[in-house]
This record gives sequence, C-alpha cells and structure tokens, in this order.
Amino acid sequence: MGRILVTGAAGFIGSHTTERLLADGHTVLGVDNFRSGHRHNLTAALRQSAFRLVEADVAAADAVDRLAAGFQPDAIIHLAALVSVQESIRDPELNHRLNVTATERVAAAALAHGVRRIVFASSAAIYGDTTDLPIREETEKAPISPYGAAKLHAEGLLLGLAAQGVTVRCHRYFNVFGPRQDPASPYSGVISIFDRRYREGRGVTIYGDGRQTRDFISVHDVARANAIAATQPGIGSGAANICTGRATSLLEIVGIFARHYPQAPAPRFEPGRPGDIIHSRGRAERAEAELGFTAQVPVAEGLAELIRVG
Repeated sequence: MGRILVTGAAGFIGSHTTERLLADGHTVLGVDNFRSGHRHNLTAALRQSAFRLVEADVAAADAVDRLAAGFQPDAIIHLAALVSVQESIRDPELNHRLNVTATERVAAAALAHGVRRIVFASSAAIYGDTTDLPIREETEKAPISPYGAAKLHAEGLLLGLAAQGVTVRCHRYFNVFGPRQDPASPYSGVISIFDRRYREGRGVTIYGDGRQTRDFISVHDVARANAIAATQPGIGSGAANICTGRATSLLEIVGIFARHYPQAPAPRFEPGRPGDIIHSRGRAERAEAELGFTAQVPVAEGLAELIRVG
C-alpha cells in the first residue's frame, strides 16, 4: 500500500478522497489551513491510525517541503486551492498565491524528495465559455476568470515535471456534487444550494427556462478517480476530464428534489443572467482510456444520498 499526502484534505473533495484512500488501505497525511475546509469533514478519517492531519499553509515557504521530507510520500494529491471564481476576480494576488504559488511549492517538494506521482485538481473552468460540445481535452483553452487562468497555468507547470520522471495527472473536474459541499460557499454548486433551500422548506429560483444543462458528477466518483490516479501502477502523465459525459438539465434536478419534497413550493423562474453558460458537457473517454475510470453514480442516486445524509 502507498503513502499519500493530500493537500486540502479537510475540504469537500479532499475529505472524500482521503476516506477513499484509507478504505483502499493506504496511509494518508492530510494537510489543510482550514480557510475553506472543515475539521469535522474528517471526523471518520481521524479515527483511523493510518491517517494524520497537519494544519499548514501549502503556499507558505518550505511547508510542503518539510512535510514531504518527513512523510516520504509515494504520491501527492494536490487539492488545496482558492476555489471561488468571484474571489479570484476581487483578489487576483490571493488567487495567484493559493492556486499557482502553492502548486510551485508542491512541485518543488516532489522533485526534492523523490515523489513519484502528483494528482492535481484542475477544473473545466480552463475551457471558458466554449460551445464545442462535448468538451474534449483538446478543446481550446479560453478561461474567463483569474481562477481558470491560474488552473491552466498550474497544469502547464506540473506537466513540465514529466520530463523529470514525475508522473503528473491533471483532473479537470466538471460539476461536482455530494455530501459536505458547503451551500454557503461562493463557489457552491447549484445542487448544494437547491438542497439547502428544499431542506428549509423554501422554493428554488431558476434563472432562465431550466433547460440549461450541466455535467454533474458525484464526489464519490471524483474521489475514486483521484485514488486511481495516485495509486494504480502503469499510469502515465496527462490531463483528463473527470465527468460523466452526460448532460442533466436543471428541470431534471428540480424534478428529483420535488419527488423527495412533495410539499415544497414550485420553483420560481427569473430571466437568465448575462454570462451564464447554457450548456456544458464533457467528453469522458480519455479518463477511461488512461485511468480505467468511468463515473458510476447516477445523478438521481447521488441526489438521494445527499438528501438522506446532508
């Protein structure tokens, strides 16, 4: 079994990835500064002797280097980031520090301490507002926010390590949903926002006609993709969409919620907002070819779990 260092371990995706690694028998060192992550997300993991949690800022000088020197990980799953598009616009310096400088620290630590593999949390935001559907990995990269631009820059930085013998996997996540996604977060997905409003007995607001679509993927599938990329033998460097390859409309999402909350008010419709993407769907074949990964959790099943456990 492997030794895996997970940055951003207390976050939404990080905590699920940590649990997946532990379930697979790996030893995990989690790192988080708790800026957006929460210690309670790791309640189950903290009960296991194979897991240790360290509070540290990945972007700080020498922080990752010291941890890698002591832990000697086989792989680093780098999930720590500034995850708010809006905040990246308001504070581009902070965006650069948390999304680029932190990645530079991870890369330097990996090279210095012989880490053989890095898995990086990239984003479909690097594609911008493309109408080339389904979105392929070769689709033109035209990010429309500092967040997307930073993720694209970090991808290039890490993939350059492949020539130094480090296997790098860049995961371009699409619309991830599931338990522990903070509905109060400025980067919260529409599903977590809808979930909170239905729980509170309030109706939801749909901007547009509700026929807009997204490629919604369960956090459990994302965690499994991360674990595969970090631990399975015979995997080479590259970037891949982590998505289902299927489009789901907001009307379909509301319909599923309505079956679980039959007394909830009907959705309210408002005019579409300028700049909103109408349709988004990824092409999933590369992840299957290079990682042996395909999404397994249907949206309706993932929503049922979210409604059940919160």
